[in-house]
Amino acid sequence: MYRRRWYNSGKDDRERQRAMAFNRIRKIPTAEEIKRELPMPAELAKVKQRRDDELRAVFSGADGRFVLVIGPCSADSEEPVMEYLRRLAEVQRRVEDVLLLVPRIYTNKPRTTGEGYKGMVHQPNPGKAADLSTGIKAIRRLHIKALAEFGLPAADEMLYPENFAYLSDVLGYHAVGARSVENQLHRLTASGVDVPVGMKNPTSGDLSVMLNSIYAAQLPHRFIYSGWEVETTGNPYAHAVLRGAVDSSGRCLPNYHFENLIGLAQAYTDMGLANPAIIVDTNHANSQKRHEEQPRIAHEVMHSRRYDSVLTKMVKGLMIESYLLPGRQDIGSNIPGCSITDPCLGWEDTERLILDIAERV
Repeated sequence: MYRRRWYNSGKDDRERQRAMAFNRIRKIPTAEEIKRELPMPAELAKVKQRRDDELRAVFSGADGRFVLVIGPCSADSEEPVMEYLRRLAEVQRRVEDVLLLVPRIYTNKPRTTGEGYKGMVHQPNPGKAADLSTGIKAIRRLHIKALAEFGLPAADEMLYPENFAYLSDVLGYHAVGARSVENQLHRLTASGVDVPVGMKNPTSGDLSVMLNSIYAAQLPHRFIYSGWEVETTGNPYAHAVLRGAVDSSGRCLPNYHFENLIGLAQAYTDMGLANPAIIVDTNHANSQKRHEEQPRIAHEVMHSRRYDSVLTKMVKGLMIESYLLPGRQDIGSNIPGCSITDPCLGWEDTERLILDIAERV
């Protein structure tokens, strides 16, 4: 009996191992193939270059304007995203002397447990099964369309470093998230990006992890990327993003207060990093995911910035999550313009906040 049970158990283990193996579904087109199919028009490349130059000038200190990386938690559907961008572009014209607005078109979404909606790159239609080949084309098409219609190069999250190659010529800003910031490939890939890359502090709140990530991204490297041995020049515009922390009991610990900003500014100086810059994320652990707290947090940061000359130079902007409608919804509720991931500010509060910030720069 013992030998028979052992034999059956071994057979079950082998069957489970076969079930757990990688199953090839389809060959994903290369970045070169996708770019040939969906090319960046030459006139749009010029528009993006001008905007990139402006954003780099902010992070180098040559331009005194303030940056808002602002928009939906996740870009789940093209039509409401485009409507949001239309409204954002109108406000940008009103505040362009003091603010640079970088729309969030986040098409890759990290999931703490691995469950849930992972973004448009996975599911071009949130109500249908994953289709990454279609998703890669969909996100490139959306970014190009947004740039063509509104002239605002967007931000996206560098959740999967190899996906950078599919969007390298269309994005104006990259964010490396709290769960990715310690990853070696994220740091090395960021070193080859020619636009600003925001490195968030990890969920633990350990600022040394974030600062080491910035240091690594500002250095040149040689490594394997997409089947190539590549060499990067280093990215002098890699910078810090404060998003709050979570302790071992699950409590949110904000890090946007004056003392937090001053402490990070000193750490920046001590490390001698190029173009020291701080962006404050007004949502996530800083707001305890209470989206309605974002205006209050933004106002406090702007007050701290005006109070201290070091922070006036070093705090370069804010990240704000907003959409057409306030709050969030479950997938399947089908309310256009309402987030299906983290809750967001609605448009009326967003417009009011942008104008308030413009007065406080």
